[in-house]
Amino acid sequence: MSAYVTKSPWVVHYDGSSCNGCDIEVLACLTPMYDVERFGIINCGNPKHADVFLVTGSVNEQNKGIVKQIYEQMPEPKVVVAVGICACSGGIFKDCYNVLGGVDQVIPVDAYVPGCAARPEAIIDAVVKGLGVLQAKRDAMLEQKPAEEAPAEEAVEETAEAVEEVKEEGGEE
Repeated sequence: MSAYVTKSPWVVHYDGSSCNGCDIEVLACLTPMYDVERFGIINCGNPKHADVFLVTGSVNEQNKGIVKQIYEQMPEPKVVVAVGICACSGGIFKDCYNVLGGVDQVIPVDAYVPGCAARPEAIIDAVVKGLGVLQAKRDAMLEQKPAEEAPAEEAVEETAEAVEEVKEEGGEE
């Protein structure tokens, strides 16, 4: 029987070029009203420890290198969540001379949260969906290792069930 170890997902947040509306909503997720930490999600400041990259605001010529650098510093597997219409497509800034568009113009995005500003419930839902993607990426990485190192099938099913429970809890609010 092989052991399957999981950890609480850690999130690193970066504000591209935005009006800060989505940033305020990301911070609202940490307040007691929404309490994202009840799902085990922890906000960290170091990309080398993060599993989820939350990006708000559009990507422009000045910050595209920073976005790439943060993404590259994160260990595999990793998930990127674009929060707000600016991060999804450039939003109202898309026609500005230096704006490249959404985050997906620079790095791959796994989940999108449209809205101006995105609601905390939608942000939490996208992060939870991103955790499902993260688990799938972990499973794919483990399939490349020898069978004796792969996780037990029951543990994978339990993780999938836990993600579904968190999704259901989030929908009740």
